Amino acid sequence: MTRLFNDPAAFADEALEGFAAAHRRWVRPVTGGVVRAAATPAGQVAVVIGGGSGHYPAFSGLVGRGLAHGAAVGNVFASPSAQQIRSVARAAHGGAGVLLMYGNYAGDVLHFGQAAERLAADGVEARTYAVADDISSAAPDESAKRRGIAGDLPVFKAAAAAAEQGRSLDEVLRVAERAGARTRSFGIAFSGCTLPGSDHPLFTVPEARMAVGLGIHGEPGIGEEALPTADDAARLLVETLLKELPEDVAAPDGQRAAVVLNGLGSVKYEELFVVYRKVAELLGEAGVEIVDPEVGELVTSFDMAGVSLTLTWLDEGLEALWRAPADTPAYRKGALGTPEPEDDERAPAEDARDTAVPPASDASREAAGTVLAALDAVAGIVEAHVDELGRIDAVAGDGDHGIGMRRGSTAARSAAAEARERGAGAGTVLHRAADAWADRAGGTSGALWGTILRSLGTALGDRDAPAAPRVAEGVTEASAAVRRLGGAEVGDKTMVDVLVPFADALTAATAEGVPLTEAWDRAADTATDAAAATARLLPRKGRARPHAEKSLGTPDAGAHSLALITRAVHGALLNHH
Repeated sequence: MTRLFNDPAAFADEALEGFAAAHRRWVRPVTGGVVRAAATPAGQVAVVIGGGSGHYPAFSGLVGRGLAHGAAVGNVFASPSAQQIRSVARAAHGGAGVLLMYGNYAGDVLHFGQAAERLAADGVEARTYAVADDISSAAPDESAKRRGIAGDLPVFKAAAAAAEQGRSLDEVLRVAERAGARTRSFGIAFSGCTLPGSDHPLFTVPEARMAVGLGIHGEPGIGEEALPTADDAARLLVETLLKELPEDVAAPDGQRAAVVLNGLGSVKYEELFVVYRKVAELLGEAGVEIVDPEVGELVTSFDMAGVSLTLTWLDEGLEALWRAPADTPAYRKGALGTPEPEDDERAPAEDARDTAVPPASDASREAAGTVLAALDAVAGIVEAHVDELGRIDAVAGDGDHGIGMRRGSTAARSAAAEARERGAGAGTVLHRAADAWADRAGGTSGALWGTILRSLGTALGDRDAPAAPRVAEGVTEASAAVRRLGGAEVGDKTMVDVLVPFADALTAATAEGVPLTEAWDRAADTATDAAAATARLLPRKGRARPHAEKSLGTPDAGAHSLALITRAVHGALLNHH
């Protein structure tokens, strides 16, 4: 378990601060993460990677020449926000565009996609690529749904080496796609990981058993088997991966592959070497020629006891990129020439448009007080139920929903209070709260709650007192925006199962002329019933999808938290009526 920390909520920030201080030769800190200490050479594509904390050396430890130009780092097991990614990308940009790379998790897909859109608005050409190498997380015919694990390293490495060669943004993206299509990973674990401040692991494995096909965020495996010997573990890893070859690899015999045997946090290097000796033997027997193998901790999960094996099937071009030199805090290969001089002037100054408070009417400023009271109620109800939300989420997910909601709601309340103190109207208060929630919480829920608050803020605006139909209109737009962004629909066992009926009920009541407090009360009852009904559903989206049966009988954590919030907001509306 993680023993050395101060405030668990500050763990990720303090770890990044210490990392940057310890590795000044390679990196310098910027808002949202780190970039190379030396400027990206003019005309070179910048490869910016990222994801949640808790996986070191991914992602910050892979920043340096020959590998990433920057890394956006989120909270523990939570994706960085779009604003964090945008900040790192702008600091890393060398004038030839940015390739944003990350593991294929819903929160990362949302936030990196939003960041690419914001970068385009800034005049920075950007592309995105999600690594999806974990064969246990989806069937071959649904490979786009697979999550990214230790295959991140060879895919990041290929793209970054191509960028170092001066290739164009589209060419670098094609290299990433080629490497990703030829990369497969599979893992096993003997115990789960424990997050800073927690007194229990995210999942447990019975004594003398192992979890098969685990995730790197503490997601439990897809099955259990008897605890193997080192040789048996190697055999399981190799045989599983050899059963699924890329489409253009007919048979392993005669093929060349980059091999990564990855320790997930508490398996010692000597243990890894014992396993690797058998991995190398078995691959050799299958006719696979191993190229520059890597054995060690490369993508971890705090103190999880487990290992994963990654194979990237090489062609001539990918092999040259895999062998290319690199120099980062945690990954070094070959030799590079004299580094470029450090440059501390790359990060663009904060845009004044991002911080200025637009004018607002007196009526909207008064409504901002009600908005702030509602956000205070949201933070309060989340704090009261944070442990419960974590327990619900841990049934089939990674158990961090309560933590993320606490971070997001607390940050939103603080940002809203600051904006109101500066004279902001209701719309701006909600917009600032939206950005703060998404920025601090990260993850899928951070992106979705940022979208909800921003949709409400846009509907309310800063000019008029928000009438009940306008509020209902904002909730309806929030419902539509969440579905567009997350791709979920009613029945997928997500927050959408509550948000849609809540929006419909609120719209129907306000259309009848019912006052907002009464209309919200009716809709909150609908939300409560809808959240309870998700216990009967099987998840079709998100990290719980591979463990669908485990969640049967338990409501969705996001749906449950939304229902709690709708009821808490009703109390705030009553008090400010």
